[in-house]
Amino acid sequence: MKYVDEFRDGATARQLAARIAAEADSARAYRLMEFCGGHTHAIFRYGIPDLLPANVRLIHGPGCPVCVMPIGRLDMAIELARRPEVILCTYGDMLRVPASGRVSLLKARAEGAAVRMLYSPTEALKLAQDNPNKEVVFFAIGFETTTPPTALVIEQARKLGLTNFSVFCNHVLTPAAMHAILATPEARAGALQLDGFIGPAHVSTVIGSAPYAPFPEQYGTPLVIAGFEPLDLLQALLMLVRQLNEGRAEVENQFTRAVTAEGNRKAKALTERVFELRESFEWRGLGAVPHSALQIREAFAEFDAERRFALEPRTGLENKACECPAILRGAKSPRDCKLFGNPCTPDNPLGSCMVSSEGACAAWYAYGRQRQAAAVEVAR
Repeated sequence: MKYVDEFRDGATARQLAARIAAEADSARAYRLMEFCGGHTHAIFRYGIPDLLPANVRLIHGPGCPVCVMPIGRLDMAIELARRPEVILCTYGDMLRVPASGRVSLLKARAEGAAVRMLYSPTEALKLAQDNPNKEVVFFAIGFETTTPPTALVIEQARKLGLTNFSVFCNHVLTPAAMHAILATPEARAGALQLDGFIGPAHVSTVIGSAPYAPFPEQYGTPLVIAGFEPLDLLQALLMLVRQLNEGRAEVENQFTRAVTAEGNRKAKALTERVFELRESFEWRGLGAVPHSALQIREAFAEFDAERRFALEPRTGLENKACECPAILRGAKSPRDCKLFGNPCTPDNPLGSCMVSSEGACAAWYAYGRQRQAAAVEVAR
């Protein structure tokens, strides 16, 4: 298949892996974080770790929107769903994330709450049109990639004159989270050492490469934006190794077929019309991060579920045995969690990292026992 098979060629993969092994200095370590959960999934699916020398280490970041949702915000969504006048709708993975007391939206639905799964925000508009006597709330999550569709449905709701539709906004921002990772206690104490970032793909198609400029400038940390195919990732890793060997710290774009410096101007303009920065937002694993999320502008206040239902901020308690917060910071790996694999599995998730396919624990569980087979498949 054109534009797919070319990026999964086994011979080229072997050449890139050999180049990384030849250029990686055996006297030093290369600790590289893939921010995006989609990259984590691809890394294990294609057996990338087994193609790398031992001193090139991949560290998982917090780039799974389901994973980083704090328990308090999920508790607020469950509170909304339990109101008799509300139909709450959201993406499928969010239904299974444990909140306080291991309650989830799925369990709330089993107890009678009107919770619906959707694949597109536009389905929420149809739901509001079909249920004029109900308050339809879209529980919106995601990074910059899924923000423009939410902005679009808010504008469409106004054009349609819908008075029973609102959005519980939980859209978060990638660069702010990357800054927060480099400022975590582990990073300041040296327990988490990051030499470079694999920059996200889908997010970067929207925001462009320019917003990552502060990382080389402020932290001396190189960043290479990469696509999701195995050759994308291997080439990006080689670019990072070369930057570190040469003492450079720059933003480089491996994913040039989809990412530009300025990004998608129309999508950014749409987001700007509907949303504005929050002063602070809580992230699971990172705590309160300033200017790291969006809220609905005053001009569209009638579609803001937090204002419409006078929702009060809530703080939930983490499962003390779950290592998801540390995994999301890059301070630990799934294998460091005593719950991993037993009793915490994708069928019985005890933490958010095991719910979504983009979560680090779910990727480890799905591919961890098959890494060798995956590496052989890529190398063919």
